[in-house]
Amino acid sequence: MHFVEVAVPVPLRQSFTYSSDAVPQPGCRVIVPFGPRKVVGVVLGESSNPANISKIKPLDTVLDEAAVIDEVQLTLCHWLSQYYLHPIGEVIHTVLPVLLRKGESARPVDERWWKVKGNGEENVASLTRAKRQAACLQVLLNGPMRDSELKSHFATTVIKGLADKALIVEENRPPPLKPRMWLTDLKIGSKPLPDKEQGVAIAAINQSRGQFAPFLLEGVTGSGKTEVYLQAIEEVLAGGQQVLILVPEIGLTPQTVSRFAKRFGIDIGVLHSQLNDKDRLAVWQRAREGELGIIIGTRSAIFTPLKFPGMIIVDEEHDESYKQQDGLRYHARDLAVMRASTENVPLVLGTATPSLETLNNALSKRYGHLHLTKRAGGAVQTHQHLLDVRDQRMQFGLADGMISIMRQHLSMGNQVLVFVNRRGYAPALLCHHCGHSVDCRRCERPYTVHRSQQRLQCHHCGGVKPIPKQCPQCGEHSLVTAGVGTEQIEEGLAQLFAGVKQVRIDSDSVRGKDKLQRTLDDINGQKYQLLIGTQILSKGHHFPHVTLVVVMDCDGALFSADFRASEKLAQLVTQLAGRAGRASKPGEMWLQTHNPGHPLLQDLIHNGYHHFARQALEERKLAAMPPFQSQAVIRAEATHGAMAWDFLEQAKQILATDNVRLNGPLPCLIEKRQGRYRFMLVLQGTQRKAINTLLRKALPNLSALPLATRVRWSLDVDPSDFS
Repeated sequence: MHFVEVAVPVPLRQSFTYSSDAVPQPGCRVIVPFGPRKVVGVVLGESSNPANISKIKPLDTVLDEAAVIDEVQLTLCHWLSQYYLHPIGEVIHTVLPVLLRKGESARPVDERWWKVKGNGEENVASLTRAKRQAACLQVLLNGPMRDSELKSHFATTVIKGLADKALIVEENRPPPLKPRMWLTDLKIGSKPLPDKEQGVAIAAINQSRGQFAPFLLEGVTGSGKTEVYLQAIEEVLAGGQQVLILVPEIGLTPQTVSRFAKRFGIDIGVLHSQLNDKDRLAVWQRAREGELGIIIGTRSAIFTPLKFPGMIIVDEEHDESYKQQDGLRYHARDLAVMRASTENVPLVLGTATPSLETLNNALSKRYGHLHLTKRAGGAVQTHQHLLDVRDQRMQFGLADGMISIMRQHLSMGNQVLVFVNRRGYAPALLCHHCGHSVDCRRCERPYTVHRSQQRLQCHHCGGVKPIPKQCPQCGEHSLVTAGVGTEQIEEGLAQLFAGVKQVRIDSDSVRGKDKLQRTLDDINGQKYQLLIGTQILSKGHHFPHVTLVVVMDCDGALFSADFRASEKLAQLVTQLAGRAGRASKPGEMWLQTHNPGHPLLQDLIHNGYHHFARQALEERKLAAMPPFQSQAVIRAEATHGAMAWDFLEQAKQILATDNVRLNGPLPCLIEKRQGRYRFMLVLQGTQRKAINTLLRKALPNLSALPLATRVRWSLDVDPSDFS
């Protein structure tokens, strides 16, 4: 009798011991009894000195002959569990594809093949009146054929007809393993000659093959960072190694895949949330077997196993979407650093607007620092301007002066991008008589008006209701909207620029498979002149005909309670500016503001993000804020706010120590959501290890508090926001 440690997907920070006749390999999945049910767990290893042997239950079923999570991934799972203080069972559950969590086979799905049954020659002769069936049977006489290949030559009805006559039979065969299959298809397409800065970056990355070497590739928008990626991975692919590339948004995936496929001519694995579970598992399996040379995906693609790891690239490393905001609250960029170190491969973090954490690592020489200071193809930098809208007449959120500038660009046949970071028609509905705001009761925040759908929607909890005919407070029918959203801008611009074709791009308008990519293709085909959109349009898209970018309102972030708000605004503004003037046409950007003298805006306009970021680092250092200090947040929420507050007060007493500062309890930036009041306790200190050690020791005591089962609470290490 042997005893094994199994990680079970439950919110308990421990593994569980089971008995077994033999010890499954670490990383194998097993079905184990857990209370009244049976669950899929993963073997961590053999248990040497189990306690209470009489109470230990036996394993039910071993699902895998070989490990589905290899040694490197198990190491990363343990690191994730320890660093983010998350239950190991839930960590492994997150890492595995959905179908493997449910107990499906980890082996590639068998392929269907067709072969001739009986005397094939005589049967062909008997099919004189079914010529297509005879032709199909004749083909199969040369040997069995894969179902998909046979269907490329003959209709399904032809094949079914032969099967119904029992002239052919099907059989299932495991697909042949084709490690490094991309080597036979790899053909480097035509490529531009890199400029001096690109050449230096490519050489530095190539010299680091076979060793852990993190690089920050800091290049202005349109400087050719993707071309550096392409040329840097040539040698990796030619050497039979795989490359994992992370992108922040699904919308960027088709664009990136298309460019890489065109350059190398090989099959590329794609992973993002719009794929179904079967397709995601297929890519996972092929990457694990070493069949795919390039895998491109969003945040969770960082968990993809690689048989021949060669390089990891994180594009737009600053993007907030790399941080998971629930469950295992990992940061894909930070995990990429850890994974590259574990697998001993180079890591490239590319962006025009590096996060202050990454920039600090580069300036401190922990990362290599590569610069691209010029736009590719001779394109000039976008000129940025502030438009003081004080005392100006506004139409649909646009100042008269801004409308005149837009008209000039449109008259020359160019495209204009209007950015407003609010989807819907308007962010609030008010009574013009009594001033009452129609709010979501669960979140105590105004409903957003979606006029095209004739409904109100809460963007915090998703609650929906019809637009009321009269004020629920006083009964008057004088309801008006306050503020502007993308729908209202679209409606207004149709009046201001009649006859100019426009398109709105936000999460409401581009739902559906490939809708965003089709719209982007239409934009680059100059089907539209006016582009209205949210942050979807700010991330890495190439619009060669856009010469003007208009930012409707940038004042909100200037007065936010989030200490990262200025950094996020600076990144957004710089990324938006990069959408203009990317080709031969010069571009400009205008920011509408009521605060033209604000130091942040002045610094951005006159000195750019490069200067702003370094100044912001100095301010963070003087203020003793990240990245110079580490943080963790305990959030608590409950239908009765006092319960969440009291839980955090008790937690504060347990956590009280000299070398970690405790701030709070404080209301979260969004104090109420989905009917629950939300508060937080912020832990901060100079040593990340001190915070981690303190929390690790305190977690059992926190879980034992009577209120711990009556409130919903969570732990977030290295939080990216406080909402």
